[in-house]
Amino acid sequence: MDFVSIRIITEDVARLVAFYEKVTGVQADWSTEDFAELTTSGATLAIASTRTVPLFAPGSARPADNHSVITEFLVDDVDRVFQNLTGFVTDVVAEPTTMPWGNRSLLFRDPDGNLVNFFTPVTPAAVEKFARARRTR
Repeated sequence: MDFVSIRIITEDVARLVAFYEKVTGVQADWSTEDFAELTTSGATLAIASTRTVPLFAPGSARPADNHSVITEFLVDDVDRVFQNLTGFVTDVVAEPTTMPWGNRSLLFRDPDGNLVNFFTPVTPAAVEKFARARRTR
């Protein structure tokens, strides 16, 4: 089994896609006006309209109501990314901070309030962990 994507349901697909294109530098691939994907080497971030929810199960997902999931992106230099996003990202939860597990993390919210973590491994153990992960892809 392979984990391939996470999907965010939103009432404004264009706004959320534009936000993620800006913060990640990844161009979205639009399937319809209700569905777009931003694909990285590790996984895909899918962004879909509330109009797609009934196709799965009516009422099963609500936009702008996430209180438990953090979408994470591995970046080369989280401090540089933070500088580049200053003024664009308006809801910074935590500026770059080195975590006990060895990653330096920037935590912010997207326009729908979803938590996003950009991180860079900084300790030898964390650097090795993510180097191994990249080698196995």
